[in-house]
Amino acid sequence: MSTVSTDPIADMLSRIRNAIAVNKHEVVMPHSKVKESVATLLQQSSFIDSVNVEDAVVGKSLKVTINQPGSNAKISEIVRMSKPGRRMYVSVDAIPTVKRGRGIVIVSISKGVMVGAEAKKQGVGGELICKVY
Repeated sequence: MSTVSTDPIADMLSRIRNAIAVNKHEVVMPHSKVKESVATLLQQSSFIDSVNVEDAVVGKSLKVTINQPGSNAKISEIVRMSKPGRRMYVSVDAIPTVKRGRGIVIVSISKGVMVGAEAKKQGVGGELICKVY
């Protein structure tokens, strides 16, 4: 199996979604800076427990701890919004709210990757990466 994907962020979200579906507590995937920043935002928003970057045989790997053993996952839904075939760009006033503010939307802007509420505060729009609830 090849570890190279045409959409690495969608691959990351699918790995997290599949791990939650089978009650796994951790998932390991190939590392990239964008994946690490998305996972760090999920950790800061308290949807996952921890994010660690580890050295692998080739390159680095990203180890995401979804929840502690004996507890339920905090993610009910995680969906990729912008896809390689159809990118979704929004202005600052069109950044969506997820489940009346209980979820988050992750936006990629020129200054990096951030949560939609922070992008609204800074007054910038960008590409919608994913929504999490």
